[in-house]
Amino acid sequence: MNEALAIGLSVLTLPLVVACAWLGALALLSRPGPAPTAPAPRHRFDLVVPAHDEALGIANTVTSLLAIDYPAELRRVVVVADNCSDDTAARARAAGATVLERTDTERRGKGFALAHAFAWSAKDSFQAHACCVIDADTVVSKNLLSAFSARLAAGATAMQAHYGVSNPLASWRTRLMRIALAMFHQVRSTARERLGVSCGLRGNGMCFSRALLEEVPHDAFSLVEDLEYGIRIGKAGHRVVWVGEADVLGEMVAGEQASRSQRRRWEHGRAEMMRLHGWPLLAEALRRRSGLLLDLALDVLVPPLSRLALGVVAGVAAVVALAAFAPSALVALPAATVSLSALGLSLYVTAGWLHSRTGLRGLVDLAMAPAYVAWKVALAFQGRASQKPQGWVRTTREGETK
Repeated sequence: MNEALAIGLSVLTLPLVVACAWLGALALLSRPGPAPTAPAPRHRFDLVVPAHDEALGIANTVTSLLAIDYPAELRRVVVVADNCSDDTAARARAAGATVLERTDTERRGKGFALAHAFAWSAKDSFQAHACCVIDADTVVSKNLLSAFSARLAAGATAMQAHYGVSNPLASWRTRLMRIALAMFHQVRSTARERLGVSCGLRGNGMCFSRALLEEVPHDAFSLVEDLEYGIRIGKAGHRVVWVGEADVLGEMVAGEQASRSQRRRWEHGRAEMMRLHGWPLLAEALRRRSGLLLDLALDVLVPPLSRLALGVVAGVAAVVALAAFAPSALVALPAATVSLSALGLSLYVTAGWLHSRTGLRGLVDLAMAPAYVAWKVALAFQGRASQKPQGWVRTTREGETK
């Protein structure tokens, strides 16, 4: 009986081992490689900014985009003022952007705003070679378009710049978010680029060639339209290329209430993608023998870090209880699986901390991680009973709470 319990616990922890081992392997492969040399500027870009009631900060974002070190005649800033009730459009226009005003009470949300902008760009006489997506609360590095241009010249059709935090000192939450995004964006993306698969789309700092948007139209309208579209282009045989030397830095909310709303939307959206695409994508990857699709399936199926950490803690507790109340030589089996899971998770977190460049302060912030994990898990359970968010659900910006 004791042996059966030990074997059963080992089997139960196998999915945890696979998920954590995958993250640990990505951590070991996350050393950045050299960036390609940017060619002489020749590609034309539309920098698309989807905005819903973003009057407070839209001018700063437009100003940052206009300051990019790239010939002015080869780039445009296009703000989509989507179903706005404030003066977002006027402020964006005054800051120097081309503004598309869109009103549709039925088809609301970022995905619809992007589809509208991409369709407009394709028909406009400017004839952009590529469209970039920049969120309305973002500042960018001046090399953004040069970095994208270098990848376009090498044949890339979809790209993702490094998406980080513009306000890491606002609170312990934003400091932890800097480390968390370093794990999810830099560690995963750098390693996946080295493996030659898709680095994944992150919603902010994306760039798509005109040819790709014509081949695979951006008909992605879920809460995580970036993940949805990334799966669609992966199925079409296109990978997302990592552009790690260019930065897009978004504002993360510091307060608990706004963080709760934002996190619920992210978690709900990813859970929906896992339900709809996770196992079918894995089956298709095996059928087509596609490493690209296998990686995308793992990216969708692996649970959030908070749940993996909770799984490791539960596994340790189960092993200790089994050793104490039902001792058996086979207890070594679940002990080994839980230990491997903890090792993979530790490597992943350590790599994220190193990539975040937060130093000793980051280590101190990680001491708050258990509370953050507990908060996220509680939100996940609460979110199951909550109504699915629809359309634009705007996050309160820091300046609006002061």
